[in-house]
Amino acid sequence: MHMHDPHPYSYDVEEANFDERVVARSQDAPILLDIGAEWCAPCKVLGPHLERLAKEYSGKFLLAKVDADENMRIAGKHKVRGFPTVIAYSRGAEFDRFHSSQPDHFLRQFIDKLISHHQSGA
Repeated sequence: MHMHDPHPYSYDVEEANFDERVVARSQDAPILLDIGAEWCAPCKVLGPHLERLAKEYSGKFLLAKVDADENMRIAGKHKVRGFPTVIAYSRGAEFDRFHSSQPDHFLRQFIDKLISHHQSGA
């Protein structure tokens, strides 16, 4: 790992690479898909919080970030009604989701549930 690399546990996703970076990748690791927008205040709170957790969990889950304004079809495909919406992917399919910014204990429970679901292969 080079020091200047951004940490590898979170990355941006757009329509063109969605299937590869979210659907296919979630076969190996559970993924949180964070769908937000620049103008959305709760997104600015949740986004950095999820990035800190992704770093702390160091690869037990990956954080895929989508700018909804530039990727309306991703938001549309997931029937997103508000931002932020976070969708948990495991083995190529949606497992769970939540809306709006949430407190730390909620996020950890949500992530732990996703990880154990993924590991059980259910």
